[in-house]
Amino acid sequence: MEGVPEPHTGWTFLTNHARVLAAIADNHSARIRDIAAHCRLTERAVQKIISDLEQEGYLSHTREGRSNTYRIEPGKVLRHPAEAGLTVASLLSLLAQDEADRSRP
Repeated sequence: MEGVPEPHTGWTFLTNHARVLAAIADNHSARIRDIAAHCRLTERAVQKIISDLEQEGYLSHTREGRSNTYRIEPGKVLRHPAEAGLTVASLLSLLAQDEADRSRP
């Protein structure tokens, strides 16, 4: 099937929800297709993740013509008790720093 990314086997450090949130933080008007390609997920999986994030108040969107612009709630606290007090903004700042380091030659 064309356009479907190869599945990843084994465990990873980040959840797909964190990956999608980080991709949206990089580009608030990214298309679901682009997010899916970046995160190596299907478009359907990304739609479900965005829905999850919106239902829990981590994300909202505004329709602008044929596209969406997403808004992340930076002060929202992460869900797991082990991350008590850690906000979305602090998570994204760690991921953004990593992205900057990886893009250097």
